Amino acid sequence: MTRIFAGTETIIGDDDLGIARDKLAGIIEHARIFDTRESNGGTPRGSNSGEDVTSICEDSGGDTVGHELVQPIRDLDVDGQASLVALAWSGRGTDSASEWNEAASRARQAHNSHTAEYLLSLPLLPDYLENGLAELDALAAVNTARELIA
Repeated sequence: MTRIFAGTETIIGDDDLGIARDKLAGIIEHARIFDTRESNGGTPRGSNSGEDVTSICEDSGGDTVGHELVQPIRDLDVDGQASLVALAWSGRGTDSASEWNEAASRARQAHNSHTAEYLLSLPLLPDYLENGLAELDALAAVNTARELIA
């Protein structure tokens, strides 16, 4: 598992990704903390146990980790939220990195006011985001190498 942080050198730029790397790193870190807390203290999010993900998003009350995870997602513009969803889809294998533009387009078309809730319902969200980003960076590296050889 690859951990990303704000200063990490990568080939895909923020403009191509649609979300700043430092924001993405913060979302991943908070999602990982949230997953750990949920699995240690109760039912993991996204399970079918009746847990209401919407209530986690609406009532973070004293839940600083939940708020610090939900708020940055809600603060993103439509393109940033769509990129986050497409990155999660790519990371879980729904789409490949080479299908990034199509995945991002589908995510934009499906966009609604429940993006944070949807993402929170994915039990492996931090892994999906990290894997998706790693796949995009790997594809970009291959494409750059091909351009240098040609």
